Amino acid sequence: MVSGNLRILFLVMAMLAFATPQGFAADAEVTDIRVGKQGLSTRIVIDLDRPIAAKVFTLAGPARLVIDLPEVGWRLPPRPLPANVGVLARLRYGLFQPGNSRIVVDLNQPSRVHDAIALPGAGGRPDRLVIDMARATGKAFLESVAGPPLVVRGSETRIVSAEPAPQKPAVRTAPPKSTIAVPKKPTLPKTAAPKIAVPQIAQTSIQKGFAGQSKLASLRVPKKPPLLGTVKKRIIVIDPGHGGVDPGAIGVSGIYEKHLTLAAAKALKGYLEETGRFKVYLTRDRDIFIRLRGRIEKARERKADLFISLHADTIRNQKVRGLSLYTLSERASDKEAGALAERENKADLIAGIDLTNESVEVTNILIDLAQRETMNQSAKLAALLVDELKSRVKILRNPHRFAGFAVLKAPDIPSVLIELGFISNKDDERALRSKSHRRKLAQSIAGAVDRYFEKIESASRP
Repeated sequence: MVSGNLRILFLVMAMLAFATPQGFAADAEVTDIRVGKQGLSTRIVIDLDRPIAAKVFTLAGPARLVIDLPEVGWRLPPRPLPANVGVLARLRYGLFQPGNSRIVVDLNQPSRVHDAIALPGAGGRPDRLVIDMARATGKAFLESVAGPPLVVRGSETRIVSAEPAPQKPAVRTAPPKSTIAVPKKPTLPKTAAPKIAVPQIAQTSIQKGFAGQSKLASLRVPKKPPLLGTVKKRIIVIDPGHGGVDPGAIGVSGIYEKHLTLAAAKALKGYLEETGRFKVYLTRDRDIFIRLRGRIEKARERKADLFISLHADTIRNQKVRGLSLYTLSERASDKEAGALAERENKADLIAGIDLTNESVEVTNILIDLAQRETMNQSAKLAALLVDELKSRVKILRNPHRFAGFAVLKAPDIPSVLIELGFISNKDDERALRSKSHRRKLAQSIAGAVDRYFEKIESASRP
């Protein structure tokens, strides 16, 4: 049961969801993101193929700037994103929720927006959103966090800083709103997912993997009758880790974890459904951000019998490779497991969500509700997975580990998190980009799931 405080938080977030201002296109493309220093200011310039409005606000714990846009396409140049420029430490972007794309800027010191404007394209230049950030005192930063979001929209843009700007802003004249010509919609189809600067070989491999999922006959799934003792299909929820503004780990070739986990999840879903014994849902079926607790809620809404979260890991030692899997424990089995869980559980912060007002009770409610029987069932599934996978793919020594992953904390659903390999290792990454390897993983995982439910059914027979 979700607490009243958490319901209020979800309601407030829904009310703050971005609404496209009338008169502005909602199918624009971001063509570049540039960052540079202008005196004491750090200037963020977002190039667009047409005018749109933006909503800008800051968050604390850690310090972040959030730029909300209508749902846009991403057509950025194939170069690394800006990092360590002025007050900007790094940034990320992606689809936050339907109708709302988001750019999150991690700040290396308390800062606030002192100027922001939307400029129309002229003289061959693209339309631009220009945001100037400057270092601020801790008090001024917290005041900006507590203040309302800034709407950046052509000549309606206002300077939000009550303090003198660190330098005199350049004189810029934006034409009246009515004079901004909005181009007609392009005839090309809208891109289904944000584009990223990923090596062509990686993109092509994953795209082919998606296309191949419809040809399930080639998987040669054994046709078995429904599990004995029941005509009801077991419900399984598969969770492709990360997504949207949260890209996850980055592989040695530049591919994002979020794309690999979605490809693997679709393969597993198809394989399980082809048996005719399971009803399978994905927590996401495209490149979109979903909160960690939102993933659990999706599983509970579906009344899932099993929850499987798919991820891929990175490590500094690029020689390390192999699959591992985790079940819930409030105490990590080793330092590496604890560090991994800590990184994964910060995904909500990465996406630019304000969690500072959540009470201790809300933060710990799922841990407090976790039932020992559910954890025991999760461990039994993990043992079957290891048994199925060890002869088919490379796995780590002592592959079953324990950690406090947020997505494993559903109190009444047996859950397991599978790290499919290390994409910091060239061999593991190459394998995960391969459709045949993902098919092998899906076959092994499905076999373990089948055995798991058969054991449950046999135990319940008279």
